[in-house]
Amino acid sequence: MQLRYAFRVYPDAGQRIALARAFGCARVVFNDAVRAREDARRSGLPFPTAAALSRKLITEAKRTAERSWLGEVSAVVLQQALRDAEAAYRTFFASLKGTRKGPKVGAPRFKSRKDARQSVRFTANARWCITGSGRLSLPKIGAVKVKWSRTLPSTPSSVTMIKDAAGRYFASFVIVTDPAADQASMPATDHTIGIDLGLTHFAVLSDGTEIDSPRFLRRAEKKLKKAQRELSRKQRGSKNRDKARLKVARAHTKVADARREFHHQLSTKLISENQGIAVEDLSVAGLARTRLAKSVHDAGWSSFVGMLTYKAKRYGRTLIMIGRFEPTSQTCSTCGTVEGPKPLDVREWTCTACGTVHDRDHNAAINIKQAAGLAASACGAPVRPGAIPAQREETGSHGFPTDTCAA
Repeated sequence: MQLRYAFRVYPDAGQRIALARAFGCARVVFNDAVRAREDARRSGLPFPTAAALSRKLITEAKRTAERSWLGEVSAVVLQQALRDAEAAYRTFFASLKGTRKGPKVGAPRFKSRKDARQSVRFTANARWCITGSGRLSLPKIGAVKVKWSRTLPSTPSSVTMIKDAAGRYFASFVIVTDPAADQASMPATDHTIGIDLGLTHFAVLSDGTEIDSPRFLRRAEKKLKKAQRELSRKQRGSKNRDKARLKVARAHTKVADARREFHHQLSTKLISENQGIAVEDLSVAGLARTRLAKSVHDAGWSSFVGMLTYKAKRYGRTLIMIGRFEPTSQTCSTCGTVEGPKPLDVREWTCTACGTVHDRDHNAAINIKQAAGLAASACGAPVRPGAIPAQREETGSHGFPTDTCAA
């Protein structure tokens, strides 16, 4: 299984200039590829092939006065920018044909130097290395200082250098894990659980455990409003506005990082303690169009369920998604009587058939577990994720890897 291990990096002044140059060159090649495709479409000509674009936009462009500075960065970075453009068009055409799942995707657009996120990718043939002192050596950039928060389980196949909206730099490694070793690292258990996600509590488990919602965005709202007001008062194009924008971005990244850490810790705990997990497939996009939109986004249910999905696949656990139209909040978990819809302010109700008093969320979690067929067995159903892209891994042991070269 492919995973992403992201680490904070601290380039010096010269390395930041070199990274900015790499970001800019990759962006120009990507935009040139999109422009060449669009010109061919308007002229009614067939799209140029990847080989033709590589020869024209990289090899020949380096020999011209207008694009001679493309030679100042690694050629691998430029080739990967072309690959990204090709992948964007493949995704767009697959979306048009209906062969791609999910919402419709538009045609590739030009990248801007003002985009919040900038990135370049180095593959193995770029000859990047992790030195014995723990630095990341990149071609035409140098040995960058890395804050290793955990060890890499295997040799990475590529590394992506990222600059986010808050001005932070990250090195994101793609590694392939050993399924047998991953499953052996998890303790054996036959325990199963049903999870009811909500807003009053982030999650209520079928065993009665209630997990409070941290409400990271709500808690930081006052500080965010103040930073946003200061930004709105600054003159556009001024240096003070850039400083204020950076302050707003840092406040938002602090909220996002805290939420992601909470999701990682909770999902890892549930995966390690339970062989079978059932969770409801909520319509987050639909709920985000209601008056509860801010609270729904603050909870981050989709991110949490995504972590459960790939961790269940990685560690050999059973994860079952229950249909969103299953009446889990309307059904008595004791006798099975369907009582009908209830307003959200009804947090406790009594079954008219058997007289059992139910907590709304706890009853729903029990029904989710029973609907998944996990009440009696933890191994009766397979994990149901589709294709899993490389995910950002959770925090782990500290230290840095030994001298490792990708070439």
